[in-house]
Amino acid sequence: MTTYAALLRGINVGGSKKVPMAELRTLLQGVGFGGVSTYLQSGNAIFTADGGDEDSLAADITAAIEKHFGFTVDVLVRDHAYLQAVLEACPFPAAELQPKQLHITYFSAPVAPERFAPIDQQAFLPEEFRLGDRCLYLYVPDGLGRSKLAEALSKPRLVKGLIATSRNWNTVVKLAELTRA
Repeated sequence: MTTYAALLRGINVGGSKKVPMAELRTLLQGVGFGGVSTYLQSGNAIFTADGGDEDSLAADITAAIEKHFGFTVDVLVRDHAYLQAVLEACPFPAAELQPKQLHITYFSAPVAPERFAPIDQQAFLPEEFRLGDRCLYLYVPDGLGRSKLAEALSKPRLVKGLIATSRNWNTVVKLAELTRA
């Protein structure tokens, strides 16, 4: 059995795509997953499975959500080893920062640096970003809500063809803890 985190994109925001966590837990159990729990209301589920890969598990969850709720939700599934590696590879001094200053955007596929080459990082300092393994590390000293860099990075042309979903550093740390077997 492997423990995974399912990262649902864009649910329970602004009154649309409402997915109550209790229903999500029941739904995931119905798919056949074990040890199901959720973290926060923003679309983080923990579960165990003994077969499949991350993409097929994500597809199973996406299909179950669409059948049950009647709308499509993008889902990424990541195992503990990946989540822990993202933590350990952080290029910013996470221990010295407030959690609201550091965010991770997880991507559905590897991202080449050329994709973000149009972003003039110097123009956004002191905000910064660095690419990692299927993720982007974002340092925003004044928080995400005021970040001009975060706005620039979320342009549809930059993330075209990818599923991208972001989590703050507290959530990143907690998901790695919750998936530890």
